[in-house]
Amino acid sequence: MSEHTTPTTVTNLGVAMFTVSDQDAALAFYVGALGWELRGDVRFGEQGEHRWLEVAPPGSTARLALNPPMGGEPGGGGIGVETTDVLAEHRRLSAIGGIDLDPAPMSSPGAPFLFMMRDPDGNHIAVVEVPAA
Repeated sequence: MSEHTTPTTVTNLGVAMFTVSDQDAALAFYVGALGWELRGDVRFGEQGEHRWLEVAPPGSTARLALNPPMGGEPGGGGIGVETTDVLAEHRRLSAIGGIDLDPAPMSSPGAPFLFMMRDPDGNHIAVVEVPAA
């Protein structure tokens, strides 16, 4: 590891990115099924051939960009989201149906109480319990 003499100017993790096979289907999953918010949907490029699509849980300052594959296959990424009630969120998502999630939340020594779910492209989302503020 090299030493840096100049401190970073980076202050926040703002956008995580998932590769998805179909941006409209991903938007339907995150906003329709999970209840997240659409934060940005912008066309760009010389003829608007590209699309920047962002979603986020309500109230989150960090966003998730849903990008088409760039010469590769979608899926395989992972993020963690936080809740103060893992059991309630697991019940809510289980009741919706059609979401690939673990059968029950789990806890291991040294790890937080959590469950995993996967989006239709195989990206992993860890739903982690944090204490209420």
